[in-house]
Amino acid sequence: MKHEVTFWGTRGSIPTPGPQTARYGGNTPCICVTGADGRLVILDAGSGLRPLGHELMKQHNPGLSVDILLSHTHWDHIQGLPFFKPLSARETSVCIYGAAQEGVPLKEILGRQMDPMVFPVPLNALAASLMVVEIEQGEFEIEGFSICAFRLRHPGTTLGYRLVPSSRGREIAYVTDNELGPGGNYEVSSDWRERFVEFVRGADTLIHDAMYLDQIIQARAGWGHSTPRQAVDLAREGQCRRLILFHHEPEHDDAALDRLVHDTREYATRTAPKLQVEPAVEGLRFTL
Repeated sequence: MKHEVTFWGTRGSIPTPGPQTARYGGNTPCICVTGADGRLVILDAGSGLRPLGHELMKQHNPGLSVDILLSHTHWDHIQGLPFFKPLSARETSVCIYGAAQEGVPLKEILGRQMDPMVFPVPLNALAASLMVVEIEQGEFEIEGFSICAFRLRHPGTTLGYRLVPSSRGREIAYVTDNELGPGGNYEVSSDWRERFVEFVRGADTLIHDAMYLDQIIQARAGWGHSTPRQAVDLAREGQCRRLILFHHEPEHDDAALDRLVHDTREYATRTAPKLQVEPAVEGLRFTL
């Protein structure tokens, strides 16, 4: 079975709407993977989840079933959840997977952003059938996919996901908010880099954090992000076919991202000539 991948949010940290970011998009992380049977897997619930929800409601899909895989619970990765319109429909079924943070259960974290002090509708008042499943690094199954979760180098418990279709189709690795450089103090093993390369090895498409420029990455050590060139090096080591640069810096407008993509492609031509490099763009769609 083939799966369609659509980008609904590509920006990091905070939404950046406006004419200067219109081409690459201003919504925060959200990617939808749709199977031929109509079942959805959603990667992160940033502000891009809102327009995705509106589109799903237009389709009048009764009995909608959705799995949401959260990389972590920093605000830019969950802020779209309260505005996901299918949660207002009783026939909708949603299962959210993600990690607890510092001993706080995932469901409690999601509930806090919808506390009456800051949002008018609490999590437990939603009409849809909602299940929250806490996970750690490791493998688990959802309908249509085997999922491998891998602990990333980012503040808090942050997971990357590799999606392996049950139909043996092409695989995708989703790695946002990840520090490939030497900075930071993270709870990962000493052989993390070698294990991480194996995690992404042979993936058809690698979606990876490419937030910071090489000129400022040292000043951002420990912030949990990478540069486009570091992502190229990883994709080369992991023998991935395609790299999609993701989690764009909110200070980068379309012109700045044009320059970044051009520079990254030139670097890839010299160091990984077989690698296809693309920027994440809202509305980008491809089939696995």
